[in-house]
Amino acid sequence: MSALHRRLQEYLAVRRAMGFKMERHEKLLTQFADYLAQHRVPTLTIEHALAWATSPSSADPRWWAARLSMVRGFAVHLNALDPVHQVPPPGLIPHGSRRTVPHIYTSHEIGTLIRAAGHLSFPLRAGTYQTLIRLLASTGMRVGEAIRLDREDLDDNLGLLTVRGTKFGKSRQLPLHPTATAGLQEYLRLRDRLLPQPSTNALLLSTRGFRLRYERVWDTFHRVLGQAELTSRSPASSPRIHDLRHTFAVTTLLDWYRDGSDVQAMLPRLSTYLGHADPKHTYWYLSAAPELLALAADRLDSHQKAPR
Repeated sequence: MSALHRRLQEYLAVRRAMGFKMERHEKLLTQFADYLAQHRVPTLTIEHALAWATSPSSADPRWWAARLSMVRGFAVHLNALDPVHQVPPPGLIPHGSRRTVPHIYTSHEIGTLIRAAGHLSFPLRAGTYQTLIRLLASTGMRVGEAIRLDREDLDDNLGLLTVRGTKFGKSRQLPLHPTATAGLQEYLRLRDRLLPQPSTNALLLSTRGFRLRYERVWDTFHRVLGQAELTSRSPASSPRIHDLRHTFAVTTLLDWYRDGSDVQAMLPRLSTYLGHADPKHTYWYLSAAPELLALAADRLDSHQKAPR
């Protein structure tokens, strides 16, 4: 183990003591430390940080920026111990300052994605990604939450899914639609038949019987997107896996507006289901679809015109 690897373990321990999970950071920063060791670089330099962060060259600049941001946090820690380590300046990788406009998937597009995932190599891989897409679309959970699910987190008798260790360190239970429960049961039968003794208790399995890795999920989903031939509706709205969460939220709000429900009163329920710390974070979804804004404006107009 190199000196930088040891420093990395110290850095991760400090951050975890402050309440951060650091799961993705550990994975990626270990890869960065391996990269420096392979190049026989004893200190962190901006040049090598940038070279590692922008690999592969075909990746989205936002992914490069995220990688470099993780390195920067580690670099600040190292620099405080020894100024010989360089700290990459913020904004070194331009990736746009505006918040990404979500791509709201139609039901047809989600069905196309699921069919495309069914053409992935190996039956278990195809079944896993079909199930993942269905799960994200039907619950709006985060990708990280889905891949952290264990088999015992599913109560198929009650139709409940327990999401543990969420973004804010809390757990929550998600009631599932009967079709979602049936789909998960079908997937479990498939994986038990193809891989009766996996190496993990994860609900969603890789072809080798391990828990899915976020980076591999991201890559595979983009491959599925290409096979599905989904196109962007605007330059600022390219389809992403996280947009399945946005789609769930927007679709739920649209249904409530169309049904005449008291959206203001119902919104905390959606916030709880999505795992938001505060309903104000859920309000942002109102701007994600023009149709939502129109319905909200109509509701407000009707309220103002109502006799008092």
